[in-house]
Formats: sequence, structure tokens, C-alpha cells
Amino acid sequence: MGIRLLGPVELRTGGGGFTELQGAQRRAVLALLALHLGRVVGVDAFCELLWGDWPPPSARAALQGHVAALRKLLAESPFVLHTRAPGYLLTGPAEAVDALRFEALAGRAAELAGADGGTAVAEAIALLEQALRLWRGTALADLPDTALRGTVVDQLEQAQIAALVTLAGLRLRQGTGAAAVAALEQSVRTNGLREEVVALLVRCLHQAGRAADALTAYHQARVRLDRELGIRPGPALQAALAEVLAGDRDGGAVTAPAGLPPSPPPAPPAPTRSVPRRLPRRPVDFVGREPELHWLDRECGAERGGDGLALVVGPAGVGKSALAVAWAHRAAGGFPDGQLHADLRGLGPADPTEATEATEATEATEAATGATEQRGPADPAEVLGRFLRALGVQESAVPADRAGRAALYRDLTRDRRLLVLLDDAADADQVADLLPAGPGCAAVVTGRGPLEGLVAAEGAALLRLAALPEADALRLLDQVLTSERVQAEPAAAARLSGLCDHLPLALRTASARLATRPDWTIAGLADDLADERTRLAVLAGDGPIGASGELRRTHGRLTPGAAELLTVLAAHPSPEVDVLASAALLGADPAAARHALGELTAHHLLAGTSPGRYGRSDLVRLFSAELLAERPEPARRLAAERLLDYYLEAARACAELLEPGQETYGDRAYLPPALPSPAGPRAAIDWFRAEEPAIRTLVTAAAHTDPQRSWQLAAACEPPYYASGLFAEWLICMQAGREAAERCGARVGASRMDGAQAAALLCLRRFQEAVDRARRAVAGTRPADGPAHLRALNSLAVATALVGGTDEAARLSAAAIALAGQTGQPGRLSATLAHSAQVSLLAGDREGALRQAREARELLPGATVTICHLWSMLTEAHALQPVAPEETCEIAWHRALAGCEEAGLLHLQAVGEQSRATFLASRGRAPEAVGRLRSALDRFRANGRLPASMGVFVTSIEEQLDSLARRLM
Repeated sequence: MGIRLLGPVELRTGGGGFTELQGAQRRAVLALLALHLGRVVGVDAFCELLWGDWPPPSARAALQGHVAALRKLLAESPFVLHTRAPGYLLTGPAEAVDALRFEALAGRAAELAGADGGTAVAEAIALLEQALRLWRGTALADLPDTALRGTVVDQLEQAQIAALVTLAGLRLRQGTGAAAVAALEQSVRTNGLREEVVALLVRCLHQAGRAADALTAYHQARVRLDRELGIRPGPALQAALAEVLAGDRDGGAVTAPAGLPPSPPPAPPAPTRSVPRRLPRRPVDFVGREPELHWLDRECGAERGGDGLALVVGPAGVGKSALAVAWAHRAAGGFPDGQLHADLRGLGPADPTEATEATEATEATEAATGATEQRGPADPAEVLGRFLRALGVQESAVPADRAGRAALYRDLTRDRRLLVLLDDAADADQVADLLPAGPGCAAVVTGRGPLEGLVAAEGAALLRLAALPEADALRLLDQVLTSERVQAEPAAAARLSGLCDHLPLALRTASARLATRPDWTIAGLADDLADERTRLAVLAGDGPIGASGELRRTHGRLTPGAAELLTVLAAHPSPEVDVLASAALLGADPAAARHALGELTAHHLLAGTSPGRYGRSDLVRLFSAELLAERPEPARRLAAERLLDYYLEAARACAELLEPGQETYGDRAYLPPALPSPAGPRAAIDWFRAEEPAIRTLVTAAAHTDPQRSWQLAAACEPPYYASGLFAEWLICMQAGREAAERCGARVGASRMDGAQAAALLCLRRFQEAVDRARRAVAGTRPADGPAHLRALNSLAVATALVGGTDEAARLSAAAIALAGQTGQPGRLSATLAHSAQVSLLAGDREGALRQAREARELLPGATVTICHLWSMLTEAHALQPVAPEETCEIAWHRALAGCEEAGLLHLQAVGEQSRATFLASRGRAPEAVGRLRSALDRFRANGRLPASMGVFVTSIEEQLDSLARRLM
């Protein structure tokens, strides 16, 4: 009993009959097992042979059915079909499989062919003829027409041609070339473009005394080569012609047959017109990306509107290669001259020695399997060599140098419709010579390195690939884990997806862990990933291709400056960083930081979010933490201290712009290389709002590790917190600052934090709590403590007045004014007078409020838009209402509200709008008051950065508006 593959697939019985194999797919399963006799065949290989790139969901079940049926058919045969992970194994006698018997016979013949002596040659000829008789037509003739089947058939046919060539050569040596003519003619009829076979036919015909037939065979091949490929005969065919033209078997000259054109002079080797199909297998779990696929269609498809060159870039694990390969398979039909692919290993480990050209065997292996030795970025000359051989150039005709190979490659691609996929490119120079030249060609390049040169120099269309949308990320989990498992834990699946940053590589790694551990729950793995200390380890995968491995590959290609910044960024708690904070962490000037940030962005470890600001994913942030953790403790402490000192100085600079006269708290250990220089209050507020989450996190964390810097940073942020309207966040930050001050024994610092909390509580309209906190601040300080005691008195005075204790509030204000006057600092006195004016207004003393508000503004005449000035202007406008002419009041309100809006102090503007509406209604102008309030509400609601704390003010305006609207009904 035997298995026949060199023709239609058959299972022969011992009596010469055959067992029926139902269906092409079942025959394909048997064929693949037989070709790999004694070796395990993976399930993926069966799927590729049976269904190509699109296996159905039922593929595994269908394969199991075919295996079960084959086991029954093979029960009485010498073959045994086993189940072996990750697929199946067929064992049995190799001589019972015709393809393996052919291989064995040809191998023994090759050994004999190299020996001396006529007996060895005769035996080799006999073995080759026996081997060639095993062929019954096209190998695997009745299997599904998939790419893998085509590859296997091509390999078998190449072995058949090699055996025929060896046989013909031996016959010529033996002087019996005539015996090989029939087989050679049959091969030429099948494919007349194999010059080596045609050359042997010419020589065998000549040896058989058929010189005219030899010349006819030559000239027919020459015409066909010119017509179909546009090339001239190569060296082998030219040499055969020379033998014929040298004379007949008796030495006489031979002329060309009548009617055939004369032969041209010999030409250098030229390629056959091969059609390469070198794309990797389509990723089986590819999901989504429809907008990106359509974009590639527009830029590179057969009916494209673009120039045919696309650059796909993005961070590690985002799915650049998968997208490019999936699209290439989808678009392959539009490129009839073939598809080429190269893994350029752009982020492979650097090769310590100079690149040398790989051997032909290595290149051939890489071209056939897609496998490449990880020895650094691929040499473009090597890749060009593989491309040229794939396009039909004989090895002897491949130029030795990169320039020559590139020139020939451009010539060969000029008139073709070819698709070239260049994956994981290092830079533009590596890619430049690999781009096809023809207008009908297209190329897709992927990479993480600095590839923008392709956009500038080659006009490439750029696609920045982002993480998957959540719906597609869940679809990916669904594909790998099964719908039932994902639908059983939908919330956990969504959480797992988020913890993987919606990156396909991380999602596949996590899914693989779950798929191989059916007793695990999705929620359990999500809990493991939620621990930031171990998340990267969980997502490491079983080798260098996990999320951590990909990030380390990228890190290995960075310059020292960029690598250092990526490491020390671990000290920064925010997903976003700016140039100045990066410069502080590096201890370098902003230009060096900007260069390092640009390099990290070019490698897609960071992404520009706005001018001068850069975002990073959670996985990159955790990778930075992993790198920093590998440093000694002093290096880790240095990064944290540099960052705290930077933010303390930066916050103080902004606070000085909003409220002049800020404390300095001594010299910094690490003076920042540069600080923000906002053009005005609004710019200072914008900077603080962007940095506030990072500052609050740093204050909280440093409360345990560096408490002195912690409470000082919190204190420096008081004016920006007030101006930005982030009152709830202010309260949290000051509480952390107070804990830090207590930890390091800073009595004044703790009281300063109490006073700041009282101010925050006032803004949140939690007046009694504000009184309690302010009393604690006053009790914890003494007049000799200066600003801390003064701030506490001011907060307690206003809070006491708001809860009705106007007499006590007046005494507190008087004490604060006396103390502020002793400091000799106009800024302190101005702020104290502004607080006292508010106390007077609450007590009904409008004249006192008006006088003190004006005095507060006059002390700092050059600073027209500080917090103190704007608050005093609002108090003045409010105090003018009952006593001043309407026009004077109108001007005062307009100036105050315009100043608040210009400076960006939203909560002061909200309070002012309410007070002005009350004024308008009291003057019989209720419709105008309604219009003003509606306009203010529209502006607040349209502000995308409106703090949550402002909700209480917006609600108050809405209530006042409703009340006025009802009065007008």
C-alpha cells in the first residue's frame, strides 16, 4: 500500500487498486502528512493548505473530521496517524510515498553522478529514470488551489527539473544524449522559458545528429524569450548554440534552418519573468482597521489616487505589520507581476561588526521562509539580492555591490505591476533603494524609527497608526478567547482591554495566557494587570515578542540622551510632559530636551499632544519605571528631587504673576535650567491647569519621601489654585501638604496648609468648615511668623463674616492690616486690604469697603490684572450700587467683569455676573439681567476646561436666572 503525490493524490492498495479519498481537502490533509512523514504538522499548516488566508471558524472541527476519516482508511496500511501537539504525525515506510521515494532515488543518483567510472554513471542514469517515471503529471494536481499548495508544487517541480537536468548531463557524458531528448522536449513544452533545460535539449539533439532540430529548438526559445520576457538568451543557451554552430557530428559547419532569423551575438545573463508571491501569511486574528485599509486602498491600491508609496508608523505593538500584511493580501490581485516582502529588522539588536553579505543559502532560506537571523537591521544589499533572485535573475547575474543591484532592480520593476512590502524599516536610507521604480508598482513601508525622510524625499503618504478602538479591541479578545468566554465577563473584558492600552500585541499576549489556562477568569488576569509593578511582566509573552520585549528593542536603538530621558521620565507622574520639565529631569538646557523628546517621538514612544507637550501610553510609562528601577537609589532620588525643585520654582513664578510678593523658601538644590514665562495671568492659569494633576500627585507622593519639598510645593500653588477655580483639587493638595509638614516638623508649614484649606473651603462655600480650619491656622502661628499668620487672619476674617460674625471679622481684619503694614511689603498690604474690603461689604459698610478696595488697587498700580486687583474691582462695583449714579456703576461692573474674563478667573467672573444681574434687576432692568446671565451661562458651558468645582457657581446662576425669568412672566 502506498501514497502517490506526484500527480493526482492517491492512496494505493496492496493489489494495485486504490482507496477512494473523498474531497480535495481530505486528499490535501493526507498529502501534507505524507510529505512530512515522521514529522509533526501543525494545525496552522493544514489551515493554510486547505483554506489559504481565510480559514472559516469551523476549520479546526473540519480538520478533526478529515483526520478521523483518514485513520479509518489507513487502518490496514503500514501508515499510522497520531495526534501530536500542535497537530498530527504520520508514520510509516518512506519508500511507500512516491515523492519521498523520488527524493531518495535522486539523492542516491547524485552521489553516484560525482563518482568516476562508467558503471557509476550508468547506475545513476538508471536511478534517475526510475525516479522520473514516478511522475504522473502535475504534482498534487487535485488539491485546493492555495498559496501553500503552489509553494509545495513549485518545490517538487524544481526537484523534478533538477533530476532531469542531471540525467541529461549524464547522458551527454555517456554519449547517449538522444535517450534524453523525449523527456527534455516534454519539459520544454510545459515551460519553454527554462533556459538550462532548452540548452540541454539543443545539445542532446546535436549529439543525436539532429543539428537542424537543435537550431530550431534554440531559435524557438530565443523568439519566446524576446516576446514574453523582453530578454535575450543567457550564457547556457548561447554555449549550446556555439557547440551546434561549431560543426555537425563530422565537424562540418551547420547553418540555421531557412526562414528563421539569424542569431544575435551572445548577451549577458538575463532574468526569467518570474512572478514572486512572497507575502507572509495573513494574520488570522486581524480585526477592524477598516478606515486604515481604505486609506491604503486610496494610496497604494490598483485603482489608487495616490503615488503608490505609503508609510505606516506607530508605537510598538500597535499592529503596523499586521495591517500592512492584511491589506497586501487583500490588494494582491491588483498586482499581477507579484508581491515582495522583506523584514528589515529596523529595531533589531545592532550588529557589532560591519555588515557582510549573507550567503546565497541564507538568503534563499530567508526568502522562502520569511525567517531572518536577528543580527541587526537588514543590509539593503542583501534584501536587493533576494528581490532580484525572486524576480528571476540568475545568481551569476546579480551585481556584487548595492548600487549595481539597485540599478538592476529599478530596471526590472520599471514596467511591472508589483507590490513591495517593507516591514520594520530602520530609516529612510535603508528603504530608498528597495522602492520599485515602475508607475504600476506600489510600496508599503512600516516602522518605528525616524522615517519622516520618506515623506520629504519620496513623497510618501503618512499614516500614524493608533491603538484599536475599544469595540475592535473587544472583537480581538472575542476571536482569541471565543465569544462565550468574553460575553460571560463583559466588564472584565473591557477593563482588560484598557489595561492593555488597546494595543493588539498586548491584547494577544494577554489572550494567549487566558486561552492556555481555561481555569483562569478574565477578571483575575485584569486584577494582575492592574498592579502596575507587574503589568509589563504579565504582558512579556514567551520570548522577545511581548510588549516589554518590543519596548526594549526600541530602547536599544535610542541615542544616550533620548534613552536617559525615557528612563528619568518615570519620575514624572503625568501621562503628559513638556520640554521644560524634561529639561529639568535631564539637568540639561531646553534645546537638548527638545532633541531627546523629538527622538522619542520619532520612535513612537511619545506622541505630540500640543505644541511643546508630549503624551505617553501607560505601557511606556511603566517601561520607564522599569528602567529607572534598575538604577541605583541615588540616581532615582536625583530625578525626583530635580522634578520637585522645577515645579516649585515654576509654580512660584506663575503665582508671582497672579499675586506678587510670594515667599521663596530658600535656594533650590537643583536650579531648573529654564522656567515657564507666561505672558499674563491667563497664560499662567493655562499652564497650571495643564500641570495641576502632576503637581498634586507629586505633593502626595513626596509627602512620604521628601516632605519638606512637598509642603513647600503645595504652598507655592495657592494663587494658581485660586485663579484656576480648581477648588476641590486645591483642598486635596493642601491636605497632603499639611501631612508632609507635620511629618517633617514644619509648624508654620502645617498652619500655612490649614489657612490654604480654609481659603479653598470658602471658595467651595463650605463656610463653617472654613472658619474651623482658619482658626486652627491662626492658633498654629504667631505674628512673628509673618505671611503664614497674615494669610490665616485674612481667611478667618472673611469666613467669620460669611457666617455672621461681622464684629469679630472686623477685629480680625484690623489686626491683619496692622500686621501687613509692619511688613513694609505693598503686596501683602494690598491683599489684606482686599480681604478687609470684603469683610466691610459683608458687614454693610459700603463706604469702608469702597475705600479699602481702592487703596488695595492703588498699592500696586502697575499690576492691573492680578487676583487682588480684580477682586477689589468687583468689591468696588458692588459697593457703588446704592450710592453712585447708574452710569458710574455700569462702568465699574463692565471694567471688573472684562478684567476677570481677560485674565481667565472664571469663578470671580461668575460671582460678578450674579452681582451685576442683581444690580440690573434693582434698577428695573430685569430683562437685561436675564440676558446677561444667559450669556454668562453659555460662555461657561462652552468652556471645555471648566473645573468641576465651578458647578456650584453655574448652578447658582441658573437658579438666579430661573427666579428672574419667573418674575418677568
